[in-house]
Amino acid sequence: MRRAHAPSGLIAVLLVAACAPSSDAPVGNAAENEAAARYADRMAGTPPPAPPSKPFAVKETAGGLEFAYAYPAEAAAVPALVDKFARDMAATKADALKMAKEDSAAAKGSGYPFRPHSLETQWSVAADTPRFLALQSQTYVYTGGAHGMTGYDAVLWDKARKQESSVKALMTSPAAFSTAIRDRFCAILDQQRAEKRGAPVVRGDDDFTQCIDPMEQVLVPTSKDGKLIDGLTVVVGPYSAGPYAEGSYEVGLSVDAAMRNAIKPDYRDAFVAVK
Repeated sequence: MRRAHAPSGLIAVLLVAACAPSSDAPVGNAAENEAAARYADRMAGTPPPAPPSKPFAVKETAGGLEFAYAYPAEAAAVPALVDKFARDMAATKADALKMAKEDSAAAKGSGYPFRPHSLETQWSVAADTPRFLALQSQTYVYTGGAHGMTGYDAVLWDKARKQESSVKALMTSPAAFSTAIRDRFCAILDQQRAEKRGAPVVRGDDDFTQCIDPMEQVLVPTSKDGKLIDGLTVVVGPYSAGPYAEGSYEVGLSVDAAMRNAIKPDYRDAFVAVK
């Protein structure tokens, strides 16, 4: 069966009709001209614009496991991140499902009731600027114990270089960056601790009164206006800065001169300038 092709003369006519206004054309033919232009583009081999990316989300229950994984449209628009998350989703699901099945079999053999496991990961956008896409994840894990646990992660995509990066890769050195943010981080962390505890923090020998190392936590660049990176959130999981009952801490730090100077010169233009 032969495929019909539009004559080249017709394509030329359609292109002229779509692109060149005519004094004889009626005022109300804009829709017809637009349709003709789209047809001409298709016949000439011009690919149509890519449809907008959509958020990804999956939620299912099987084998004693409640599993969920989701990421936003901004991540779905980056093939490398889609592949990364697909691998992560497959690996973590396989491990969690194996554990759930083993625990279910052990509970059945011992005559104990089995508590279904959970693994839920949600990625969200922390910054989407012309240079960087910063994503933060929150993962909840429950394996049948007294309570579940929440963990965090971050991904930084360098749009200019079209590759995954990291906050530490942007630093002149982790030591210099730590020096730039540590005092502000410790002060804000103690303020948040005091609010949760109802009393000022008094330094002692235990970890829950000492300031922790911000560089060992999850560092997430943030942006309020989508133009430049203007902040950094230090995400602290349960048990790191306080007892489980206090939950997680998120210490937000605005970009100041000290922080910006601890960023490599090649990346400083992506951070808000500070006078």
